[in-house]
Amino acid sequence: MSEPKAPTPAPGDTYKGWLFKWTNYIKGYQRRWFVLSNGLLSYYRTQAEMGHTCRGTINLATANIAVEDSCNFVISNGGTQTYHLKASSEVERQRWITALELAKAKAFRMQAESDDSGDESTPPAAGQGGGARNSEVQSTLRTLGSKVEDLSTCNDLIAKHGSALQRSLSELEGVRLGGETSEKIRQVTERATLFRITSNAMINACRDFLALAQAHSKRWQKALQAEREQRVRLEETLEQLAKQHNHLERAFRGATVLPPSQSNPAIDSKGSVPGKGDASDEDEENEFFDACEDVQEFITVPADPKYHRRSGSNVSGISSEMGMDDGTTSLDEQSMASNPESPQSQEVVPVRKRRTRIPDKPNYSLNLWSIMKNCIGKELSKIPMPVNFNEPLSMLQRLSEDLEYYELLDRGAKCQSSLEQMCYVAAFTVSSYSTTVHRTGKPFNPLLGETFELDRLQESGYRSLCEQVSHHPPAAAHHAISERGWTLRQEIALASKFRGKYLSIMPLGSIHCIFEKSNNHYTWKKVTTTVHNIIVGKLWIDQSGEIDIVNHRTGDRCHLKFAPYSYFSRDVARKVTGVVTDKDGKAHYVLSGTWDEKMECSRVMQSSRGGENGADGRQKTVYQTLKAKELWRKTPLPEGAENMYYFSTLALTLNEPEEGVAPTDSRKRPDQRLMEQGRWEEANAEKQRLEEKQRTARREREREANRSANPEEGKEPADGALIEDSISDSPLKMEGPYGAPVKSGHQDSYKAMWFDRCVDPMTGEPTHIYRGGYWETKEQGNWDSCPDIF
Repeated sequence: MSEPKAPTPAPGDTYKGWLFKWTNYIKGYQRRWFVLSNGLLSYYRTQAEMGHTCRGTINLATANIAVEDSCNFVISNGGTQTYHLKASSEVERQRWITALELAKAKAFRMQAESDDSGDESTPPAAGQGGGARNSEVQSTLRTLGSKVEDLSTCNDLIAKHGSALQRSLSELEGVRLGGETSEKIRQVTERATLFRITSNAMINACRDFLALAQAHSKRWQKALQAEREQRVRLEETLEQLAKQHNHLERAFRGATVLPPSQSNPAIDSKGSVPGKGDASDEDEENEFFDACEDVQEFITVPADPKYHRRSGSNVSGISSEMGMDDGTTSLDEQSMASNPESPQSQEVVPVRKRRTRIPDKPNYSLNLWSIMKNCIGKELSKIPMPVNFNEPLSMLQRLSEDLEYYELLDRGAKCQSSLEQMCYVAAFTVSSYSTTVHRTGKPFNPLLGETFELDRLQESGYRSLCEQVSHHPPAAAHHAISERGWTLRQEIALASKFRGKYLSIMPLGSIHCIFEKSNNHYTWKKVTTTVHNIIVGKLWIDQSGEIDIVNHRTGDRCHLKFAPYSYFSRDVARKVTGVVTDKDGKAHYVLSGTWDEKMECSRVMQSSRGGENGADGRQKTVYQTLKAKELWRKTPLPEGAENMYYFSTLALTLNEPEEGVAPTDSRKRPDQRLMEQGRWEEANAEKQRLEEKQRTARREREREANRSANPEEGKEPADGALIEDSISDSPLKMEGPYGAPVKSGHQDSYKAMWFDRCVDPMTGEPTHIYRGGYWETKEQGNWDSCPDIF
C-alpha cells in the first residue's frame, strides 16, 4: 500500500496520514491510519475501515500533547486514554504537532462558545425555579468575571510599580551622599507605598475571589458530576448502538456475528489495561473478532423462520427436529418419548442418607521452617510435601468425580440418533471440569495398589472402580458400568511442566464410552489444566485446548475448543465451543457454553462460507441454527462450600466411611482421614510413614524380579534400578481380553489387582482394562489377596 503524502496542515482542514501507535509489549508499535477532523483524532487499521470500524477516538479539547523526541509524541486526555505515537520522520512529526495544536485550540474555542451559548439559551424548563437558578448562575459568573478582571488589573499595576521600585533602588545605590539623597529616598518611599497599596488590593481581591469560589464550589461539583454521568451514559449508549449496527451490518454481509446463545459484547464489562497502550487498541482483535489468536472457527446466525415450521421428515431425517424448535419438546423428552423401553415410571430411592458436610478447613498458616527442618539430610526425591497444599481426597476420588453428571450419559443411552447422542457425550465431557473451577488444593497421590469404589447402583444405577496401576510414572485405571446401558473406562497418567508463574498439567491417555444398545463407541482425551500464580498471588485454575470426540462405529465427530482465559479478551470467560459433524464432515449441531456453568446445543439448518477470513487465512463457516437448547447446567455448590475445600455434593460423600470396601480403598487411608478431621500435624507424620513404606515395598519387588530373571547370578540391583521386562519369558507378561499382551515398561514389577494391561484395539495405545472380579469379591467379603499398603 503506497503511503500518501501528508498535506500541510491548515486551520479547520481535515488532516490524515499514517502513524505508528504503541499497542502492547508483545506487538510494540503498529501502523495505523489516523484522521484529524472537527477536534477529534480517530484511528483505523486501514483506510478501508474508515467507513465502518473506528478503533478509537480522543477529544483534543481536553487533551495534552507532549513531544518525547525527534519522532515520538504522546496524546493524553487525563488518564483514561493515552496514545503513544511515532512518526516516520521529524518533519512528519512536526506537521502532526502543528495540526494537533491548531485543532486543539479550535476545539477549545468551540467548546467554550458551545457552553456559553448553552447557558444563555437554556430554557426555563422548570418554571420560575429554573429561571431563578439560571439567573443566579449568570450573576455568579458575572461577579467572578469582575473579580478576575480586578485581579488582572492589580497584576499589571504590581508589575509596573515593582519595576519602578527596582529602578529607584538601583539609582539609590549609585547616588553620592549629599543634597540629592533626601530626594531619592522620598521617591523610593512613594513608590514602595504604591507597591504596598497595590499588593494589598491584590490580596483583598484574591481573598474575595477565594471566598466566593468556596461558597459555590460544592454546588458546581455536584452539577459537574451530574453532567459527567450523563455524558458517560450517552457515550455508552452511542457505543452500544455503534456496535449493534456493526454486528448487524456484518451479519448482513455474511461476516462475523455472535452466536445467539452468547451475551452481547456491547454490555460486557470493560477492564483497564496496564502499560503504555490503551484498552481500545489492545482489545480490538477480540472486540471485532477478526484477528485474535483464539478466533472462533465458525459463526452462528439465527436460521430462517421457515425452518421452524417444517416437520421432522423434511429436515435431514434426524430425530424429527429433536426438540430444537420453540414448539417441540426438549432433547431429553423427545428421546425418552421415542424409546418405549425407557424406565420413566421407576422411582429411585436412596438406600442410605449421604453426608452433606465435612469438618471445616482449619486456618493453619504454612510454616516454611517446619518443612525445611524435615528435609535436612534427605534426598530430594524423598522430601515429603505437607498436607497444607492438599485437599482430603485422593486422585482416584477426583477421577471418580467425572461421574458427577452421569445423567447426561443416561440420556445419551436413550437417544435414537448417534448425532444427538454425541451432543450428550460432549456435554458430559465438558461437565467433568466444572468441579475444578475453585479446587486449587492438590489431591493425595494414590499409593501403588490403592483402590476406590463408588457404588451408586441403587441410587443412580452405576458402579465405579479406580485403581492406581503404576507409580512411576503415576497412572490410574478407571472403570464404570451402568445398568442404564453405558460403560465408561479410562487410564489417565499425568505429565506436568512448571513454567515459573504457572503449572501446566497434561493428562495422558484416552477415555472410552460405550453404549450397549447402539454399540456406539466414543473416545476422547482431556485438555490441559493450568494452575496460575504458583509463586505469588491467589491460585486460580484454567482449562484450555481442544478435544476431538470420535464415534468409531459411525464416524461422527465432535470438535470442542476450550478457549484459554485472556485478560484482554472481552469474550465470556471459560468459553467452550464445538461442532458435531457426521462422517462426511457435514455439521449437524453447534455447541456453546462454559465449562464451569452450562452447555447449550443448536441444530444446524444451513451452512455457508462467510465473507471474512480467519486467522489462518481460511474463510469462516456461517451456520444458520435453530434456537439453542440447554444440555447441561452446573448444580450449585452446597452451603458453606468455601469452608469445605469447595467440594460439590458428590465430593462431600466420596471419603465417607463405608462398610465392606476393600482394605486398599482410599477411604481407609489414614493420612487423608486425619487431614479431613483437621489433625494436620498427625496427617503429615502418617503421610511420611506411608511413603517410606511404599519405597520399601518397591525395592523388595525389584529384588524379587531380579532374582526371578537371573537365578544363576543371585545378584541384587541397587535401589531404584530399572528392570527390563521380556515379552516371552518374563513373569510380568500380562494378557487381557481386549488385546494382545504388552511389555510393562514400568520401573517396578507390580501387577494390578483388578486391571489387565493390554493394547487397546480402538486407539492402539497400551492401557489397563478391568478384568472383573472386584464386586464378586466384595459380596463374598474375601479380601485376603489384597496387599497391605496402609
